[in-house]
Amino acid sequence: MSTPLVIKLGGRVLQSHSNLNALLTIIAQLAQLRPLVLVHGGGDQVEALLEQLGHTSLKVDGQRITPAAQMPIVAGVLAGDVNSQLVAVAQQHQLNAVGLTLAAGQSVRCEVDTTRGAVGIPQPNQPALLQLLLDKNFLPILSSIGADDAGNRLNVNADLAAAAVAQLLHADLILLTDVPGILNQDGELIESISVDQAPALIADGTVRDGMLVKLNAAVQAATASRRSIAVAGWQDAKALTRLAKGEAAGTRIRF
Repeated sequence: MSTPLVIKLGGRVLQSHSNLNALLTIIAQLAQLRPLVLVHGGGDQVEALLEQLGHTSLKVDGQRITPAAQMPIVAGVLAGDVNSQLVAVAQQHQLNAVGLTLAAGQSVRCEVDTTRGAVGIPQPNQPALLQLLLDKNFLPILSSIGADDAGNRLNVNADLAAAAVAQLLHADLILLTDVPGILNQDGELIESISVDQAPALIADGTVRDGMLVKLNAAVQAATASRRSIAVAGWQDAKALTRLAKGEAAGTRIRF
């Protein structure tokens, strides 16, 4: 079997049925090239329901603070609503999708990030379930809901979750975003960033907020796997196809 490819979905693509259908059309084509795993967030959907129910929502450095009392809502949105929608639409595209959480099969274990509430710090743990599904030509779709050793559900940043899954499967990783990749301060695409260059881009404010988490996740995955990691826009079908073939597109974070 060829090297798996982990693709992280999030942002506006999950908010629009037409956008999601367009992306899954591309993913169905990529699935003919190599085994795929999808990892998704859904922060905008979580925030909308929290506000509707009268809860406050706070992010620090691009990551959500999650009080334990909000976990039933967060899990319901991510592992329930968003995951089941992704599975249903994927199956419309003849993808044999299976919806999972990070905790399924003990795939990813989490420690509690005590500075952020019921938030998990993900680490690769047990690849058996995901590898079995890939071997049988299923498409695993993982929500970014994890659990700690005490059985508490945890909200996990989806970029960091995808990096952990990529490490687990020794897979390539694409972090999809709403822009073509990581941009410099003039709004121009940065085609390549070495692991050693990343701290300077963070320190001078070039990379911040949600993109800061993506860069940190990419650096983590690149360092652990010794593979380059891509950050790319979901709208560009040709770019995604090039990336699936190992060619250049978006921003490459290189070890």
